[in-house]
Amino acid sequence: MAIAAQTPDILGERQYGQDVRTQNVVACQAVSNIVKSSLGPVGLDKMLVDDIGDVTITNDGATILKMLEVEHPAAKVLVELAELQDREVGDGTTSVVIVAAELLKRANDLVRNKIHPTSIISGYRLAMREACKYVDEKLAIKVEKLGKDALINCAKTSMSSKLIARDSDFFGNLVVDAVLAIKTTNARGEIKYPIKGINILKAHGKSAKDSYLLNGYALNTGRAAQGMPLRVAPARIACLDFNLQKTKMQMGVQVLVSDPRELEKIRQREADMTKERIEKLLKAGANVVLTSKGIDDMALKYFVEAGAIAVRRIRKEDLRHVAKATGATMVSTFADMEGEETFDSSLLGYADEVVEERISDDDVILIKGTKTTSAVSLILRGANDHMLDEMERALHDALSIVKRTLESNVVVAGGGAVEAALSVYLEYLATTLGSREQLAIAEFAESLLIIPKVLAVNAAKDATELVAKLRAYHHTAQTKADKQHLSSMGLDLSKGTIRNNLEAGVIEPAMSKVKILQFATEAAITILRIDDMIKLVKDERDNEE
Repeated sequence: MAIAAQTPDILGERQYGQDVRTQNVVACQAVSNIVKSSLGPVGLDKMLVDDIGDVTITNDGATILKMLEVEHPAAKVLVELAELQDREVGDGTTSVVIVAAELLKRANDLVRNKIHPTSIISGYRLAMREACKYVDEKLAIKVEKLGKDALINCAKTSMSSKLIARDSDFFGNLVVDAVLAIKTTNARGEIKYPIKGINILKAHGKSAKDSYLLNGYALNTGRAAQGMPLRVAPARIACLDFNLQKTKMQMGVQVLVSDPRELEKIRQREADMTKERIEKLLKAGANVVLTSKGIDDMALKYFVEAGAIAVRRIRKEDLRHVAKATGATMVSTFADMEGEETFDSSLLGYADEVVEERISDDDVILIKGTKTTSAVSLILRGANDHMLDEMERALHDALSIVKRTLESNVVVAGGGAVEAALSVYLEYLATTLGSREQLAIAEFAESLLIIPKVLAVNAAKDATELVAKLRAYHHTAQTKADKQHLSSMGLDLSKGTIRNNLEAGVIEPAMSKVKILQFATEAAITILRIDDMIKLVKDERDNEE
């Protein structure tokens, strides 16, 4: 008797082969279509309302995708991809999703034409390696000792698609000044620009143009008591991570008191312990005390008498940054090895002055002239919360881009120039190969054109014509030796023409483009590899138990 070949009995549904691929591609296209219209200097914004009715208005690909709760597993890969790009580069989150989705769509067509996914994957890998090599060797322009103009242009290019594009000259200067102010050299002698050292404070009122750069770290809280001085100079700062409140007995400690006067003594001792702690702080020379927990009103009077500033309930990360900038050590307890409580003056940080200023309606503590690293704060002004949030996101992107440009010193032309050049180059490369990968590389080349196409479509221009012109220019640049300067031709979306984007000042760090190519290819390959999907059904019996 022939044994019938049975599919194993799975509690769930199984899809395999072409069905899964098509479904994955459709899901990824759907995600990419959401962010597609927000690409470029004329991109539109998205309004996202979450389940409790909070509104976010944004143009930043990573933010849009983070707010969408994507169910589909393949589309989730794209969301993670955007977050990765945001972490690694900071900008280009929209492009990376669009390129990845387009690569998938093309790969799916090839699979339908009976080309094995493995051939496509190896073709894509080859194309990616060649593309990155070409960017580094031919398209990238070393900007020796970057002039400030180049940096401002990078920042302006990054902001061009955001809400603050109108004032990009103003914000470009602001961003570049901020990044240059936090330049540090680490132990290995590398020059680093820690973006985290730039504190962004948002204050309502006035217009966006009234934002400014403050030299010093700003804390969004006022002094703990009115009697404290407004300004302390030079400041010795203690960063604490515990309560300066009356020490209460631990839970579950029982004390039998036979004499009611003893009870009074216990209360007195509880109050005195905090007082002793504060005296230790002040004896060590601290005249500014920052804590992430609370300070008792009783305890505040000791600070007021000593003429010191105390600030309570500071955000943990702010405290960390202040500690790093001033050279202080965060102290989480006074106890030492001997079981005594001590506070050493070596744990203090130093700054030129600590002042309290009023910005719009809030009191803000500014720590100026910090000892070890320089910290700066951007004070953003704007009409409402949505605008301020979007300004902050745009500035975060611009800051990251300026940082990348300074650290890598290599830029490329923006506005679809790189993608068009790569597309022409890879098409030529594909025709020189006699292997299966030829088709995959040709499709990879086609996919890259999605960026100039989408840019043109968003600008309400004729995409087909513009992209054709752009490719003609790049073909000339690559075939004729005397026309190499044409390799930085890109789209001018306000006029709907082709121009030399290097001269027009539309530039981006080369590293951003290379990472977009690498991440998009990897994501596309990850999803392309899937040919079987099994969704397990939740077992009813388990639930009843």
